[in-house]
Amino acid sequence: MAEHGVPLRVLSYNVHGQRDDTAALAAVVRQAAPDVVIVQEGPRRFRWREKSAALAESFGLVVAAGGLPSLGNLLLTSLRVRVTGTRCRRFPLTPGRHLRGAAYADCRVGTSARFTVAGSHLSTDPVERPGQAELFKRDLAAAPHPVIAAADLNEEPGGPAWRTVADGLTDAAVAADRADRLTYSCADPRRRIDAMFVDARITVVDYDVVDTPLARRASDHFPVLVDLLLPTTA
Repeated sequence: MAEHGVPLRVLSYNVHGQRDDTAALAAVVRQAAPDVVIVQEGPRRFRWREKSAALAESFGLVVAAGGLPSLGNLLLTSLRVRVTGTRCRRFPLTPGRHLRGAAYADCRVGTSARFTVAGSHLSTDPVERPGQAELFKRDLAAAPHPVIAAADLNEEPGGPAWRTVADGLTDAAVAADRADRLTYSCADPRRRIDAMFVDARITVVDYDVVDTPLARRASDHFPVLVDLLLPTTA
């Protein structure tokens, strides 16, 4: 029996601060043709608004939320997606560590499909990371619509932060039976630390880690590309 719902294509991408081949980066995203892109390591300092807009334009998208207020987490959408609300969080700073956060956008496709998209990039410090995961999870639990959450967790499946974020959600890679696809690093793929989790009401249709010659030039992480079916409301 055919699945029912509204299709949505979502890409999650740690763009490495745009320090690599930016033309390749734009080509990877444009070839994927996503409706939503969840960016980690996006613009977060001087002229961040202009830089975020330029990055979105290079992808053929527009800025929905994030940037400096979420410390480099950036949510971009196509014009097919209407953004109805946004918010950002900054995680508490541990002295000597890197300040991090998260970005959220409530969205609608058409008249009946609503969702909340969320993006974050957790600490490399295993002591600091679980607390950030708890705060991120608290926000996801409070979201007004079915959640699509993506993050560079800096941790592999089974770790405490990963378990916290994944609790009650569907790991898109597992749902598609592709949890063996590694996301980091492009030079030596050995870890799955980039993940996308979705509300149980959202159907995972397809999942891919985009490993192409262009992707290997574009960043130190491979992007995660997921096709979803959103539930509709009356």
